[in-house]
Amino acid sequence: MTNAIIAYGAYVPRHRLQLQALGEALGERAGKGSRAVASFDEDSTTMGVEASRRALRSAPPAPESIFFATSSPAYLDKTNATAIHAALDLGHSGFAADTAGSPRSSIAALRAAEAQGGLAVLADVRIGRPGSADERQSGDAAAAFLFGPETDALVVKLAEASATAEFLDRWRTPGDSASTVWEERFGLEAYMPLVKDATSRALEQAGVESCDHVVVSSPHSRVAVTAAKLLGSSSPPTGIGYSGAADLGVGLAAVLDVAEPGQTILLVSAADGCDAVVLKATDRLPDARQADSVEAQVAAARDVSYASYLTWRGLLDREPPRRPEPDRPAGPPSARSEAWKFGFVGSVCTNCDAVQVPPGRVCPNCGVVDQFEHRRLADKQGAVATYTVDHLAFSPSPPVIDVVVDLDDGGRCTLELTDGSPDQVEIGTRVELTFRRLYTSGGVHNYFWKVRPL
Repeated sequence: MTNAIIAYGAYVPRHRLQLQALGEALGERAGKGSRAVASFDEDSTTMGVEASRRALRSAPPAPESIFFATSSPAYLDKTNATAIHAALDLGHSGFAADTAGSPRSSIAALRAAEAQGGLAVLADVRIGRPGSADERQSGDAAAAFLFGPETDALVVKLAEASATAEFLDRWRTPGDSASTVWEERFGLEAYMPLVKDATSRALEQAGVESCDHVVVSSPHSRVAVTAAKLLGSSSPPTGIGYSGAADLGVGLAAVLDVAEPGQTILLVSAADGCDAVVLKATDRLPDARQADSVEAQVAAARDVSYASYLTWRGLLDREPPRRPEPDRPAGPPSARSEAWKFGFVGSVCTNCDAVQVPPGRVCPNCGVVDQFEHRRLADKQGAVATYTVDHLAFSPSPPVIDVVVDLDDGGRCTLELTDGSPDQVEIGTRVELTFRRLYTSGGVHNYFWKVRPL
């Protein structure tokens, strides 16, 4: 049975670094526009969770496999896709694996998910040396695509073609935060013949001369611009930047937000070769678009200073608040509380319907013992009952805002507020849950849930 995309979601972080502010800080011309910036508590895994939640928000069938593509994995020697699997509360059945290392890993994840009817998750945090073109032109983002029966498809694949060549245009050795790039003209001369070859074969196989929408993605900026002019590319999402392994997926999601049934889409990924895919939108697409379009997410932005950006990326070591740093999270208790810690699963009393978070054995309302059902609460919204602003607690981005949240349909818990400032929160502020890092200590990321203002 042939599989196709049956649901999708994209995630663009709320923070933006204005290039003008970057240029002023460095005393150089940096151009106009902005780039998307993952917050201090975000990484490729947390952004992958956000994109996946958006793709699965319309309650399609749960994926039996997850393939996670990134060039900025939060862990090495440990599978990052398992955290995404746990955050989606998929239990212990199924398969989860990383396809990491380069932007082309996104194609590998998409093909693997298509073959198995799984979920392809693409996410990246892109870092360039201060003042470099990579710093100005890159961005952070994520996208997710669920594959299932072609009868439920939003788009069907008409053709695909690939070309591969070995040449040293861009590289980053393990342990380095930024890439090294060869002379620009060499990359352009190496890539363009591959782009022309793969796209011509894909279009010929699909039986079309051109497509209604064209998405071009490449870590080589001149290749992306030249190929876009050659192929008549649709205008890419602005205000994000090149997002590595997520870039092709974010571009596809932006097209799916606006494409009409019957229109064709050409995807071109020029990374260590070229992969070209021709898709055709079905009648199901208009009714199955993601709730929060890429364009809307780009518009819902808040600026971040260049100094904060450098601090968040670990490129500027600033004095922290005068509180001890947190201890390294331990593996055994994290494993024991997996459903609560990663899936935000609470409990509901079967006697009085009281919701308890975190889950417990004794109902605080009626006192019964061990009469509970588990309930996933991560998709709930809520309202702030009270809050405090702590300027002394350890954080890479002080102050820490702790809020007591009354969840819709029951449950009260204390969580940290993110993507907001003290003047944006008050009693009654509406919030939603988001999967983030509480902190990192001893090389261990302490993942949990926070809330952000709606």
